[in-house]
Amino acid sequence: QLLGLALACIGFLGSIISCALPPWRITKTFRDYEMPFSVVEGLWKRCVISPTGEMECMGYEYMLLPLDMKAARGLIITAIIIEVLGILLGVAGRNCMNFVPDERQRRKMALTSGIAFLIAGFFVLIPVSWTTNTISDHFEPIESFNHPDYLLLKKMELGAALYIGWFTTVLLFLGGGLVCSSFFRRNGTE
Repeated sequence: QLLGLALACIGFLGSIISCALPPWRITKTFRDYEMPFSVVEGLWKRCVISPTGEMECMGYEYMLLPLDMKAARGLIITAIIIEVLGILLGVAGRNCMNFVPDERQRRKMALTSGIAFLIAGFFVLIPVSWTTNTISDHFEPIESFNHPDYLLLKKMELGAALYIGWFTTVLLFLGGGLVCSSFFRRNGTE
C-alpha cells in the first residue's frame, strides 16, 4: 500500500508538471533550406521560437485554443483534484495512521484512494492520447500568403509534456492498482 501511495504521489507531481509545461506539441515550419521556426503549444500559452533562438510567449485567447487543448485543460485539472483527494484518503487509510480508529473503515478509505488514482489515470490518459492522435508526424505542404511560389513545409512533433503525461498515467495506474490490491489481499472475503 505504501509503494502504491508513493507511486501515485510521484504521478501527482507528474500531472502538475505536465499541466504547467508549455511543450505539448511543437510545430516546425520550413521554407526552402532556411532554418525552421518553431511554435510550441501548451495548455496555457503558445511560444514562437525564431531561428536565432529568441522565444516569445503569449497566452491563448480562449476562442483560439484548439479543441483538444480545451478538453486537456479541464481533464488534467480534474485529474489533479482527484489525485489530491486520493492522496488524502490514502494517508488517512494507512494502517500506521490513527485518523480513523475502525480497521474496516480504513480499508475502505484505502480502496477508495486506489480507485481515485485509477480514475485520475484515465483523466490524464485521455488528453495525452487525444493530443498525440492529432499530431501528424510527416511534412505537410501549405501555401502561405495565397502565393503559389511561397511554399512552406510544416511538421508537428510530440512535446515533452506528452511524454511526462504518458509516464504519469503509468504511475497512477500502478499506484492505484497496488493500493487496491492491498485492500483485497488484506480483506480476503470482502
